[in-house]
Amino acid sequence: MIEIFNRLLHIDTELGILIQNYGIWTYGILFLIIFLETGFVVTPFLPGDSLVFAAATFAASGFLNPWLLFILLSVAAILGDTINYWIGHRVGKKVFERDRPFISEEYLKRTQRFYEKHGKKTIILARFLPIIRTFAPFIAGVGKMNYREFLSYNIIGGVLWIGLFVLGGFFFGNIPAVRENFTLVILAIIIISFVPPIIEFWKHRKP
Repeated sequence: MIEIFNRLLHIDTELGILIQNYGIWTYGILFLIIFLETGFVVTPFLPGDSLVFAAATFAASGFLNPWLLFILLSVAAILGDTINYWIGHRVGKKVFERDRPFISEEYLKRTQRFYEKHGKKTIILARFLPIIRTFAPFIAGVGKMNYREFLSYNIIGGVLWIGLFVLGGFFFGNIPAVRENFTLVILAIIIISFVPPIIEFWKHRKP
């Protein structure tokens, strides 16, 4: 079980082995991971940005179809946020009233502050912010955001997020310097992805 968990955490750096072992089923595995990362507040640890970038890099080498990758992962991201919204909508504010063993109260409150500051566009902006990306649709559901409005922002954000990282990986992932230092590039993407939420946390910290 621990080995499976560890493989999920590092699947972005072991994607070549995954493609070699599972072939076309790789699309389903990628779909599932993006869906889980965006669909449930207990799985914000799963790779998102780095996984999409890595998959697009292999698409540029002909191992995956970039269009199929873009479509499937966009659907996974949109569907994940939709499920997350309805979970939040159903659970409601009860989640703030008691301790939940697998839900970080700190992440919930941080996302709520981000949502209060940026409003509905948070659903789009949060796509590019790890952790907040997972909690934003949940908070939208808790706050009973109009579903039609949520869905429109959800679709725009999901397509933009997946599209930009697919394009980035497809056109830049096979540059020799990137390919030869792929693990470091993935690590850099992860670190850079955490910069915006750290800045937001710093801005909203208590004096």
